[in-house]
Amino acid sequence: MDSNNGRKAWAVTALIGSYVVCQAIADVSATKMVDLGGIVLPAGSMIFALTFTIRDLIHKRLGKEWARAAIVMAALFNVAQAAYFAWVASLDAPVFYQFSEAWSAIFAIVPAVTAASIIAELLSELADTEVYHWWYNRMVDRGKLPQWTAVLASNLVSLPLDSFVFGTLAFSVLPLVFGGESLPFGAAMTLVVGQIVWKVAVTLISMPGIYLTKRRSTALIVEV
Repeated sequence: MDSNNGRKAWAVTALIGSYVVCQAIADVSATKMVDLGGIVLPAGSMIFALTFTIRDLIHKRLGKEWARAAIVMAALFNVAQAAYFAWVASLDAPVFYQFSEAWSAIFAIVPAVTAASIIAELLSELADTEVYHWWYNRMVDRGKLPQWTAVLASNLVSLPLDSFVFGTLAFSVLPLVFGGESLPFGAAMTLVVGQIVWKVAVTLISMPGIYLTKRRSTALIVEV
C-alpha cells in the first residue's frame, strides 16, 4: 500500500469509526437526563449532535451511498449493543461481585429510550443525507453558496426531526408499550426544545469541520 492509499484508509476508517462510536455513546447516555443551565435534555444529545456533521463529512468524502450505509449499519450495531446489554444483565453474577444491580441500572438500557433513539437516528440521518445531497449539488457545486451552507441546511432539517421523533417516542409513546412512566406530550416537548437548542449550538461550532476533508467521487473511493 503506497502512502496515498494509506492516508485514504486512515481517513475512511476515522470518519466511519467516529460516526459509529458517537452513535453508540449517544444511545447509552440517552438514558440520563441532564440540566445545562436550565436546558433539560438527554445526555446523549450532547454527542449525538456531532454525528450529523460527521455524516456530512462521510457524504463529502465518500459519497451518498457510503453515508446511507454508515447510517443503516450504525443503527444495526446499536440494536445489537442493546440486545447484548440486556442479555448480560439477565445473567447471574457470582456472589463476590457486588455491582450487579448497579451495572444493570447503567447498562441495561431502557427499551423505550433505545427504540426511540434508533428510530429517530434512522429517520433524521437519512433526511440529512437527502437534504445535504440536494443542497450540495444545487447550491455548492454550482458556485452559488459555500460548503458550510450544506451542513447548516441539512442539520436545520434533521435536528428538529430527530429531537421531535425521539422526544415523542421515548417519553410519551413507547413507555406505554414497554412499561414505565409516560410524560404528558407538553412535558415531552419541553425536552424536545432543549435538545434542539443544544444541537443547533453544536452545529454552529462543528460546521467548519466540513473543510477538514476533500471531496472525492464515489467511484474513486470505492476502488480504494
